[in-house]
Amino acid sequence: MLTYTIRRILISIPILLAVVTIVFLLIRVAPGDPATAALGDYASKAAVEALRERMGLNDPLYVQYARFIWGLIKGDLGESLITGKSVASQIRYVLPYTLELTLAGIILGSIFGIPLGILTALKRNTSFDYIGRIFSLGGLSVPAFYLGIILLFIFAVKLDIFPVVGGGDLLDLEDNLRHLVLPALTLGLIMTAYVTRMTRSSILNVLNDDYIRTAKAKGLSKRVVIYKHALRNALIPILSVIGVYSIVLIGSSVMTEIVFSRPGLGKLMVGAMKQRDYITLQSVMVIYATFVVLINLVTDVIYGLIDPRIRYG
Repeated sequence: MLTYTIRRILISIPILLAVVTIVFLLIRVAPGDPATAALGDYASKAAVEALRERMGLNDPLYVQYARFIWGLIKGDLGESLITGKSVASQIRYVLPYTLELTLAGIILGSIFGIPLGILTALKRNTSFDYIGRIFSLGGLSVPAFYLGIILLFIFAVKLDIFPVVGGGDLLDLEDNLRHLVLPALTLGLIMTAYVTRMTRSSILNVLNDDYIRTAKAKGLSKRVVIYKHALRNALIPILSVIGVYSIVLIGSSVMTEIVFSRPGLGKLMVGAMKQRDYITLQSVMVIYATFVVLINLVTDVIYGLIDPRIRYG
């Protein structure tokens, strides 16, 4: 298992480097001049040229790239063109909010989605199955921002149970959780729909396999047959959906953070786009890319833990 994990890590390094390189190039081929965007259309040519020199935009592309990679290695993401503050410090402030929201959405989606998918598979073509399928279809169809607005209107505005806006104080557990419930529920319910459908399909695919009939013939209880034999062999596609949708959740957190006025990477990135903050936007995109690669790495490692054939293949 250790060899398999090391191999997956080594494969992830060039993938991450390629993604970071693409981000670097995309920012530089985007229309417009970052210096002009930062200073405004009415800035003097001398001021624009001075800012371009300070940003290093007059240097050859390979020099800019080498400086960019070296900065990432040192943890130096540069300074915001708008506020002049360190981008790394801004990211350190908002990153915990995005991480807790994404992790909460993944946990809720898995806790609700897997059992619900198993039950709908076991009660196939019953009223429970039809209701579960309608729920999952609705979850696939409703955008995260719309569901967030509905939950906000009902539980924050009308019932006044949860706060309307903000992310809460990270050092105050109760306050933080009260601000987290509705955004996490927004992402969690949508993820539940995806996980439920995949779990139902995967369980149905294995229920008629020979090893399931053998387990039943041995007199094993239904619970053991389902959770020890059927679910374990159905976990690979389920984990694939969880891994893929975890990446989607990071993107969905952008709109969710805006709806609930939460601090986070998404809100920081949108603000950088509106203000044309070239340095901040580039850094946040690199962080998002790193998360995508890490999630894929973790998913691959879990594959190896569940199915030994994968790590020895």
